[in-house]
Amino acid sequence: MQNNNVVCADCLETLKKMKTEKIDLIYLDPPFFTQNIQSLVSSKKNEKFSFCDKWKDMDEYLKFMEVRLEECKRVLKDTGSIFVHCDRNASHYLKVLLDKIFGTQYFQSEIIWFYKRWSNSKKGLLNNHQVILFYSKTSNFKFNRIYTDYSETTNVDQILQDRIKDKNGKSKYKIDENGESVIGKSKKGVPLSDVWEIPYLNPKAKERVGYPTQKPLILLEQIIKLVTEEGDIVLDPFVGSGTTVVAAKMLKRGYLGIDISQEAVDLTKERLEKLVKTESFLLKKGRASYQKQTEQQVELLKMIGAIPVQRNNGIDGFLKEYIDGKPVSVKIQKQDETLDEAVSKLIKASKTKKCIYMILIRTHVDRINTFDFEKNTEGLILLDSYEMQIHEKIDLREDCAI
Repeated sequence: MQNNNVVCADCLETLKKMKTEKIDLIYLDPPFFTQNIQSLVSSKKNEKFSFCDKWKDMDEYLKFMEVRLEECKRVLKDTGSIFVHCDRNASHYLKVLLDKIFGTQYFQSEIIWFYKRWSNSKKGLLNNHQVILFYSKTSNFKFNRIYTDYSETTNVDQILQDRIKDKNGKSKYKIDENGESVIGKSKKGVPLSDVWEIPYLNPKAKERVGYPTQKPLILLEQIIKLVTEEGDIVLDPFVGSGTTVVAAKMLKRGYLGIDISQEAVDLTKERLEKLVKTESFLLKKGRASYQKQTEQQVELLKMIGAIPVQRNNGIDGFLKEYIDGKPVSVKIQKQDETLDEAVSKLIKASKTKKCIYMILIRTHVDRINTFDFEKNTEGLILLDSYEMQIHEKIDLREDCAI
């Protein structure tokens, strides 16, 4: 099979034709044993992509996977690695199968891909992660350490100081002959762990193409960077939407893609012609960048049982429980807002959410009161913050004393 190519075929037949020890990295996102037909219609071209993930039983599924994984091992270089993407349906079975084929000594990691998705479609805990099983062919596998930022709670100034073990085996700061602390080697950050928080593809993401199991480019880029170098060859035997080979091309790696679906192959080739990647605001800016409210505002919302909303100029939260089958919006008056301005923003933003009732938490008395209580504010509940109530009581007592 020629490098930098995508072919339509059963990957087993194609793998059998490939030379031994040719590939540096194999990533496969095979059927998950969902016992469903996976399908989705592309919003851009109104094209339907689908594949069958129904099996007679688990034995049939595992036999299908076993012969293909054995061929994957054969074509993998001694310095190579394989990443098998799966979920709760068959991850435990695939782990045993991979132990058998590659050897338990070459199991490197069970990567948990964690993401936020919300659904009320079933009884039980939400499925917010998938599993990627990472095996090497030998102990001499390529590995490029990736570092991540320290958490906000880490005392970076302390970890810069070198440490040694005392006679009891306890860690302590290293001191020089003058009694001064010794600075250790430079710190690059925290080595990448086996839990990866990478956002699931937004339905409106530029790179989304409408394939039912499409994975984000950021996920595949991280895998490729971890165990390969520029010029290495990446193979995906179930290429699907083409994310693996697109990421490989972007990172200057060679690539080989196989899929039994001609629609998937055509889609992949189209993506390779026009490389598109969606930037993750969460990964680029950090989780804190989403938090626009102060701690005081968040506490006010929690006191009345509201869920904070971070990116809405007119609404700061919603009550957890609906009233009359409709959401109840909450806004906290900002210090630079008059009461009239705060009410207007809340009412305008609440209309699109079909709110019957709205709560406005007043934080201060306007110097010039322009708010008209007689005008149409049906469904508006006006509450004073605790701080404002305290100030009003103090002011009242001072007036009575006079």
